[in-house]
Amino acid sequence: MNQWPTLFLSFKDLDGSTFENAMGLLKFTLSQICIEHQYLEESSRVNPAYKQIFTRLKEQTGTFTDVQSSLLVLMRMMKEYYKKPVILLLDEYDVPMAKASSNGYYEKMLEVIKTMMSTALKDNESLRFAVVTGCLRIAKESIFTGTNNFTTDTISDIRYDEFFGFTRPEVAEFLKEAGCQDCQETVRKWYDGYIFGNIEIYCPWDVLNYAQRVLTEGVKKPENFWEHTSDNKIIELFLKRRDFDVTEKFEKLLNGEAIRESVNENVSYDFLTSTEENLWSLLYLTGYLTKVKEETQEELPQERNKITLKIPNAEIQDIFRKSVLNWLQEKNMYSDRKELFEALWKGDSEKLTELISDLLFDTISYHGYAESFYNAFLAGLFSGAGYVVESNHESGLGRPDLVIKDKVKRRAAVLEIKVSRKKSELERGCERALVQIQERQYRKKIEASGFKTVLSYGVAFFQKSCRIESEKKNI
Repeated sequence: MNQWPTLFLSFKDLDGSTFENAMGLLKFTLSQICIEHQYLEESSRVNPAYKQIFTRLKEQTGTFTDVQSSLLVLMRMMKEYYKKPVILLLDEYDVPMAKASSNGYYEKMLEVIKTMMSTALKDNESLRFAVVTGCLRIAKESIFTGTNNFTTDTISDIRYDEFFGFTRPEVAEFLKEAGCQDCQETVRKWYDGYIFGNIEIYCPWDVLNYAQRVLTEGVKKPENFWEHTSDNKIIELFLKRRDFDVTEKFEKLLNGEAIRESVNENVSYDFLTSTEENLWSLLYLTGYLTKVKEETQEELPQERNKITLKIPNAEIQDIFRKSVLNWLQEKNMYSDRKELFEALWKGDSEKLTELISDLLFDTISYHGYAESFYNAFLAGLFSGAGYVVESNHESGLGRPDLVIKDKVKRRAAVLEIKVSRKKSELERGCERALVQIQERQYRKKIEASGFKTVLSYGVAFFQKSCRIESEKKNI
């Protein structure tokens, strides 16, 4: 520490929807670095030609070439000032390439970042050494083709495996010091489970945030901290593919089972979504999946060049479930639902049962279905078609699960949902739902607001099975 000049920057915020926006964010990031090292512009030790480039970078007026050569220029200026080579610390190097790949300007961004990395990291006498971090392995990534002499450590390597997060003894000690040692099992279930090398690792961000909530608010219920900081669209991208079907594999993962897949740690963003293997690789490399410890793999068929993968913990499983539900709602919204709507307004419970059962069969199932899942599933079916869909709104003496309103024709439908423990209990579930609608007068508020026709439906689910019974009321 304090023995070598150090240049630190992060590309985490370079999230541009267009190349122009991304370049603007890159120029802003470089400007902030120049402001931090303002002394270089004022020093008589530094070459005036470099100062001119520095000034343009600071004022965000730099040329395309200025941006490409920015790291090299900054490091040379620092070496001239300190008379020592520079340590470069570059965090989240691959964010610009990931966003470029997602938004269709990969080749343009590649031209920028590739030259920036090459000039900074290869044959640069101003460089002492560099530490570069990101989601994807750097050795084969196309932006580093002009560099060499990398030593790469990934989540599969053991050299630094215990330093990627908190180990179990560290978490136990931390929770004890924080006065919430009784939360250990909750923290383990929600935030543990990542295998780095041979070590089981907790996500440090989650552990720290959870402990802070317990200490400041006294709330011990776990929260999904990851979903607020990451782009979870990769799971939905996976589900939308038509050239391969991953629904059965997703069902296994959501049910706590493991799958065996080929994983390529050398995948690059320009070929990221080209194959199913690459997509599984991305889920593994970005922490949505983790490998299973070798001693627990005996029951699974062993195949060469494949590793066993699973969802690491309850937090990531929650993200998977929400992503699956979003995919289902979007899929349903754009499907032809004319027959479904006709059956709803005719009070044809048999047809509704048939149609919704068919849609359920095409879903991704998992153990422990909750009423909230089915509620969101049905709400998605009737949303975006000109109807008002109310979920758990106050009505009568309680809250109906779902109310669908057609204001043009002044008609509405009340759906009460029950989740059965057995398929044989579906009929009984529908009866209980209809009784609840009557006893709690769910139609009362709807009738008072002027709707001419109100229909009541008792809906019962058991996994992928559905039964619907109706009771029509004319007002």
